[in-house]
Order: sequence, then C-alpha cells, then structure tokens
Amino acid sequence: MSHIAVERNRRRQMNEHLKVLRSLTPCFYIKRGDQASIIGGVIEFIKELHQVLQALESQKRRKSLSPSPGPSPRTLQPTFHQLDNSSIIGTNSFKELGASCNSSVADVEVKISGSNVILKVISQRIPGQVARIITILESLSFEVLHLNISSMEETVLYQFVVKIELGCQLSLEELAIEVQQSFYSEPISML
Repeated sequence: MSHIAVERNRRRQMNEHLKVLRSLTPCFYIKRGDQASIIGGVIEFIKELHQVLQALESQKRRKSLSPSPGPSPRTLQPTFHQLDNSSIIGTNSFKELGASCNSSVADVEVKISGSNVILKVISQRIPGQVARIITILESLSFEVLHLNISSMEETVLYQFVVKIELGCQLSLEELAIEVQQSFYSEPISML
C-alpha cells in the first residue's frame, strides 16, 4: 500500500514540476502536452537562452575592444559553421540541419526544423533592420510564420520561423549570407 502512495506522490510532484516548466517556457517550444515534449521544449529553450547569453557576452567583449562602428560593406568577412553536411533547403530530410554566418556586426544562424526554417539574428539595434530581413525572406520566396524579438540594452535577437516554399533549392549558407548582407544594405524607406 505504501508503494502505491509513494508512486502517486511522485507522479503528483512530476505533474506540478511539468506545469511550472510549461508555464516558464514559450509555447513555441512545446509541440505537444506529453512529458517528453515538455522536457524537450524546455531543453531547447535553455539551449537558446545559453546561446543568447554567449552572444551578448561576445558582443560586450567586442564593444569594449572596438568602440568603432561595424565594418563597411567592402570588408564583410563572415565566418561559417555548418551544423551538418547536408544543408540544402527543400530536401525531404527532417533532422535538424543548419549553418551560421557571423561578422562583427551580426551573428546569423539558420536551422531547418521539420518543414520550416528557424532563422536567428543577434546584432546591435538598427532601425529598419527587421523590415530589411523580412523583405529579403519574402524576395527569396519564404513565408514568415512567426517572429519573436527580444532585446537587452542595445542588443537585439530576431527569431523567425519561416515556411519553405516547394522547389526551394537555396542552401542554408546562401540564406545566411543574404541575411548578413542586409546589415550592409541601404535602409528601407517607410512610405
């Protein structure tokens, strides 16, 4: 009898902990209500928060080392980190693939998640930048499904979830370059 009571107590505690985790995690990360999905979503959210923290610390170091503004468009020297060998958007693979393109102005990460692309951009706050990124995405036949903007002081994180159109053969590296180059283009005039 006591074994059953102990097990019920453990389940009750687990359900309470899951409720707390679910309430602290944005709903975007939790796809279903089962325990594995909640825990998986929380892990993904914590990983992302860790990446944001690292990026903010990196930008803080860059800012303290170089108070000058970012490089001119002629000196763009992005670095790439491919997260997987196969990185063509539009393939039938459903495992996560990705690439990143970093410069002194912005860090751009592109990742395939299911049938969508997750695009994360960390940079200094630049007026009109989100409009430039959206324009580029739309010109490349991507549909923006979700946009999350987080900021801390002068640093901003843009996270886009975009739908991949059928027949799209753009590589993740090419998408990352296009987004990175948007930081060096002329501002979009808002009419």
